[in-house]
Amino acid sequence: MAKPTPDYFTRLAALAAIDDPASRPAKPVLEAFSATEMATVPVGTAADLELAVERARQAQSAWAGRTPSERAKVVGKFSDLVHSRADELMDIAQAETGKARIYAQEEVLDVALTARYYATYAPKLLAERKVPGMIPGATDVRVRYQPKGVVGVISPWNYPLTLAVSDAVAALMAGNAVVIKPDSNTPYCALALAELLYEAGLPRELFAVVPGPGSVVGQAIAETCDYLMFTGSSATGSTLAQQAGKRLIGFSAELGGKNPLIITADADIDNAVEGAARACFSNSGQLCISIERIYVDASIAAEFSQKFADFVENMKLNAAYDLTADMGSLASADQMTAIETHVEDAVAKGATVLAGGRKRADLGPYFYAPTVLTDVTDEMECCRNETFGPLVSIYPVDSVDEAITRANDTEYGLNASVFAGTTAQAQQIAEKLRAGTVNINEGYAAAWGSTAAPMGGMGISGLGRRHGEEGLLKYTEPQTIAAQRFIGLDGMTGVPRDLFRKVTPLAIRGLKYLPGR
Repeated sequence: MAKPTPDYFTRLAALAAIDDPASRPAKPVLEAFSATEMATVPVGTAADLELAVERARQAQSAWAGRTPSERAKVVGKFSDLVHSRADELMDIAQAETGKARIYAQEEVLDVALTARYYATYAPKLLAERKVPGMIPGATDVRVRYQPKGVVGVISPWNYPLTLAVSDAVAALMAGNAVVIKPDSNTPYCALALAELLYEAGLPRELFAVVPGPGSVVGQAIAETCDYLMFTGSSATGSTLAQQAGKRLIGFSAELGGKNPLIITADADIDNAVEGAARACFSNSGQLCISIERIYVDASIAAEFSQKFADFVENMKLNAAYDLTADMGSLASADQMTAIETHVEDAVAKGATVLAGGRKRADLGPYFYAPTVLTDVTDEMECCRNETFGPLVSIYPVDSVDEAITRANDTEYGLNASVFAGTTAQAQQIAEKLRAGTVNINEGYAAAWGSTAAPMGGMGISGLGRRHGEEGLLKYTEPQTIAAQRFIGLDGMTGVPRDLFRKVTPLAIRGLKYLPGR
């Protein structure tokens, strides 16, 4: 459990889908805890990406020719390898992002569980199925699922293991090839998982990692792939959606969020305090589904706020490659600037700091104390805009209806959380929230970790879904094959055409009386 060695980086760098990497410019990769260089990575070009797509396209037809069960053996073995190499994967995730090890562990487990889910269930979900035909007994209809071809993945820096591969394993199980551009600050997480995919038996051309700037490599992916998966900001997602629309290719995206948490008057306050802390400060708040707004019944707001602030002030922060920290570092100088800007703006306009609100330079260059604000108003930047850092605002409300109205008063709709006196009450509240996932008595993990259920956003929080059946079949082209026998719209043998045309409407109308129609 330590920062990876130079030999480890050298081994992984050789896996980048770049010919003659030694001749290319090298980008420094920093350890987030210290902001010091720990390795370099070769910088790919548009030509590298285009060549990777060409090679992927050539290899994809043979992969698609394998049965889903055969593909599942590779993905299942990959899941096992992720478990067995968990420590080295957690090391590289911590090194590149600065996250606490508990959240690196969360990532590793998510990758393994998602791969296992698709290895187990995808063969059945992809199986040819028979559906009712136009004329019972005379129309045989079957639906098949063909792969898209080459799926492009543009993955972010905040969860560089999960978001590099969890979408990719679904695409691979569906028979596609994958070409990925990881974020330039976290390329080695994607390469570490590529190594395990290859070790599991996946041909290298089917999962090609091309490091490089988004303006070059990301643009080339958008211009060449057959389907594009993106995780990142709503603004960039909108741009990529337009590009995909011009090419008439499929596009899916998980984008930003300004996620609310509702606490009712009869909720268990101590349980809500601990749940809210995890919901707000997992991965230092750098999580699309983390909570940034808390709506708490006014009758318990003072008690909750005090207990929550005390809990947050006592959270343990450090740069250790072990499980002792409750929260780690921010990932970069840009993230530090973003959180400082939001906090300073809010305080200058009258917000009250209950906890945090300061840098922790004593721990490292990108450490910022988990921060709790009250008295936040609309003119403050953090009120409606996503912070994407360890900052949450508490808003007292007079009723559950007010909490629901205010929770829904946003362009976003990614995730939400409810803590209530009973599960039944929380369920009723959840059904009124405009969010792709709603967690009860938990901030985000219950929905995110349930890999059989779809996960994604409403509003400007995204398009499409990952996980579950939806997260698999989006990478396919459904094909309907219908065979007509005995009788058709032109008539049937032995029946005069005029009579056939007269009775056809009556016969079609009568189909509703048949079982299953």
